[in-house]
Amino acid sequence: MIRSERVEEEEEGSGESKEEEEEEEEEEVTLSLKPPVDDCCAICFGNFTVACKSNCGHWYCAACILQYWNYAAASKPCKCPMCSRFILNLTPESSLQGGHHLEDVSKLLKDVDRYNRLFVGGIPGLLQKIYELPLLMKRVFRQMMDPDGHDYLSEVRLFAMMLSILYASTPFDFIPNGGMGIVRLFDYTAFAVVLSLRLVGHYRRWRLNRRLAAAPPQMLDE
Repeated sequence: MIRSERVEEEEEGSGESKEEEEEEEEEEVTLSLKPPVDDCCAICFGNFTVACKSNCGHWYCAACILQYWNYAAASKPCKCPMCSRFILNLTPESSLQGGHHLEDVSKLLKDVDRYNRLFVGGIPGLLQKIYELPLLMKRVFRQMMDPDGHDYLSEVRLFAMMLSILYASTPFDFIPNGGMGIVRLFDYTAFAVVLSLRLVGHYRRWRLNRRLAAAPPQMLDE
């Protein structure tokens, strides 16, 4: 009986020691986290500024990778420019973790933390996406107006179909559909919204090109 208790105590002690060793190893890895000396950012091809490591192991400047994400799908994590894997987490180098920083560096670190919370998954990630919904919608509309960007037609039509099903399941009937049915009405509306935003984007680009063409060469050089 006494021997078995001793064995159990030894097993518990060894288990705790292993956990402590693993925690110490993780802390050492975090503290020694820094980009390779002979490497550079794969986006700007310059020296790292506020270097961050992705979950796939590649290093980028925080501003570069966040700006790269800004031109990607708003509701999805950006893909690694090196290996095309989704970047679900960005870890700043160890020298940037903790302590006081310049205002620009602090803002970049906050943006990195916000990006990580958006795609952490589970309930925390969902709550963060709901909190960021106005900003995400603004980015979606801006991308829908980009003639070279993703038009989101299939996503908008799917959202419209869900809204039409939700509306049809309620006792309300205040939207005139002209005999075409509420599902088809919502689908046509979604198509019209996407087409209108894309036409606005083409018009804005046409105006910009026209303004650049009419500008004096001195202004373009400046």
